[in-house]
Amino acid sequence: MKQHTAAPTIRFDAALQTIDKWTLLRLPERASRKLPSRGQVAVQGTINGHEFQTVLEPDGNFGHWMRVERKLLEAAALNADDSATIAIESVKDWPEPNVPHDLQTALAAAPQKIQDIWKEITPMARWEWVRWVNATQDPDTRERRVEVSISKMKSGKRRPCCFNLASCTDPNLSRSGRLIEPA
Repeated sequence: MKQHTAAPTIRFDAALQTIDKWTLLRLPERASRKLPSRGQVAVQGTINGHEFQTVLEPDGNFGHWMRVERKLLEAAALNADDSATIAIESVKDWPEPNVPHDLQTALAAAPQKIQDIWKEITPMARWEWVRWVNATQDPDTRERRVEVSISKMKSGKRRPCCFNLASCTDPNLSRSGRLIEPA
């Protein structure tokens, strides 16, 4: 996980939250302000001393949040609603996104030109495509977005367009582009 970065380490304490079935950590406003973007930001860091690397998501209110996976919760001995000590720094090298099955299938079936574009674009650009496809619960809209992704890449586009990069796009966790409050 060690990467060279010129970014300063941002340290803070925050309480974990549960929204839907996910455990999240919302960054305090003062921590988010220190990040280089209001949109997604690749970071590495520690939570209660346990290393992680992730991409922070925007919350739609000029802040950020991250999903804390079960493996990290267990390693850091954390439960929902616990407080944690976090240290993060933004990194230049983005991890690869988890490409959803429908988009992965469409890319595999696409002409070589499109597959080459997918390989040539940056991981950050691949995150944007994945984020745009995932930003709906409607199956018809999602299917159309996969089709449009392939079509746009066929015409040479390297990034999706027409969505606010600073909004929260997870349809299970947001309303009107803003991260919902925990129940």
